[in-house]
Amino acid sequence: MDIKALTDEMHRFVRAQGWYARESLRPQTLRNLAISLCLESAEVLENFQWSEDLRDKRELGAELADVALYLLQIASLADIDLEEAILQKLRHNYQRHWDEE
Repeated sequence: MDIKALTDEMHRFVRAQGWYARESLRPQTLRNLAISLCLESAEVLENFQWSEDLRDKRELGAELADVALYLLQIASLADIDLEEAILQKLRHNYQRHWDEE
């Protein structure tokens, strides 16, 4: 499944929950989604709290999926081609030199 298909599936889920409805208790605004993305990202860290070792691979996978879903939704609602943005960022990063003084 590609990014577009994942995005479509994410939108189907959000619509099924009624979260795109005007009267939703969970308004899907860019601001709210950005906050949710940060919160879910922090939950990724819980998998490593107090240990350098991964405790539960499935739990980490679930948290990474939450992060990815919010990322897909933000990109879609902001009309950003996430695939192209990622490729552009990679091209840019190839030109950077982090370890040089």
